[in-house]
Amino acid sequence: MASSIKAVFFDIDGTLTSFVTHEVPQSTKDAIEALKAKGIKVFIATGRAPSQMTIVTERLGITFDGYMTMTGQYCFDDHGFLKKHDISKTDLRIFLDYLAAHPEVGANFAEEDYVYFNQITPTIREQYAGLGATAPSLVVDDVNRVFEHPTYQFSAFVGEAEEQRIVDLLPDCRSVRWHPSFCDFIPADGGKPAGIRAFMELYGFAREETMAFGDGGNDADMLAYAGIGVAMGNGGDKAKAAADYVTDTVDDDGILNALKHFDVL
Repeated sequence: MASSIKAVFFDIDGTLTSFVTHEVPQSTKDAIEALKAKGIKVFIATGRAPSQMTIVTERLGITFDGYMTMTGQYCFDDHGFLKKHDISKTDLRIFLDYLAAHPEVGANFAEEDYVYFNQITPTIREQYAGLGATAPSLVVDDVNRVFEHPTYQFSAFVGEAEEQRIVDLLPDCRSVRWHPSFCDFIPADGGKPAGIRAFMELYGFAREETMAFGDGGNDADMLAYAGIGVAMGNGGDKAKAAADYVTDTVDDDGILNALKHFDVL
């Protein structure tokens, strides 16, 4: 199977970048350049918004063939390709009502070119500080923007029990989580597999010709969907359970080692 891989998808935080150094290991950069030299397409697959890709790619120092952002809800490349799927206004209205009833909860909302918060809580500051130099700006704005601008993903800084209570309120959304502090909400039929399919349709490669790397709960369905799904050694239990293979940690050359293990490189 590995010899037929035509596209590789990479999560960012905890997969390309280390939570220890906040950098991309040189072995990972070298591995991606080697994939490109072989004619294999390389893609970002992240929960981050498209407006945050410039700072990320500048920091990574890597050019990708395409970007799957907001957990698969907004996919694009540098040549005009765009496929997007926003959240229903009904679910957004319900979530705003929830926030009004729970003023202690912090949340953020991701549009095409703008990401903002309802408020900045200590939990939010702590979590974003952990992203190092790739951390985006923290902007507070009026949440009623959701009725005027398409929103592709929103996040709630709550624990798992409260996450489930919110999910139960929303008829058209599901949640995915990659960090203990917060969870992302996306359309029920969305997710990173939908992002993979968008690029499969664009380039004409098959599911079994794809490979994906991830570490978080929001990567689990992508790792299960890809032809080869690889969980990082530093990843969570959900990602590891969904993957075909668990490699070493980011800092121990996990991406390069997995590509060698499957004879992709």
